[in-house]
Amino acid sequence: MSTSRYPLTSALPVAQQFRQAFVSVVGAMLAALCLLLGFASPASAHDELTSSNPEAGESLETVPEAIELTFNNVPATIGSQVQILDESGEDWAEGEVSITDTVASQPIRAGAPAGTYTVNWRVVSSDSHPIEGTFEFSASGGSVASETPAASAGTAGPIETADAEASDPEEAAADAGVSWAVILMIAVLIALAVVLALGARRRLKQGNQDAV
Repeated sequence: MSTSRYPLTSALPVAQQFRQAFVSVVGAMLAALCLLLGFASPASAHDELTSSNPEAGESLETVPEAIELTFNNVPATIGSQVQILDESGEDWAEGEVSITDTVASQPIRAGAPAGTYTVNWRVVSSDSHPIEGTFEFSASGGSVASETPAASAGTAGPIETADAEASDPEEAAADAGVSWAVILMIAVLIALAVVLALGARRRLKQGNQDAV
């Protein structure tokens, strides 16, 4: 009767080693993915408009003295712009946008007529990227006419977004860099998992053959 050179239980540590290697690689992959996503989230998150006064779609009795925009973080004063366009396209915004804490305020010229207004806004968020949006409100009555002649304002078009367009390639490049880093890390970890799995499988097969 022939006896095996190695006990049958000698293959058990190889199987355990295979399972441990697999669990370790999967854990490393999840940890690396969470780390990369953690770096990617702050890079892609911009400030947001949380509320406005008047609110989008709100109907007022008279045109307000100013438009107020509230954000979740303090926007930059430089580069901020708000248009308040009546139904004919005339811009009734007067003066510069003022920012106090997280609220950006744009005064409205006196004498604004009743009707529907379109508010186009753009500010530079706290992460230095421009953000913009638009909403409408209506007023059944006009604002109080000013005693002094108001500065003339012609028909206004959409807010120029040259600064935003200039920043888009940098933002896209950063997002692309993070995406490729995630893909590369996952590919490396998968390759490592395959190598360890094949090595453990060979050792397990060799152990079973020696046990026969």
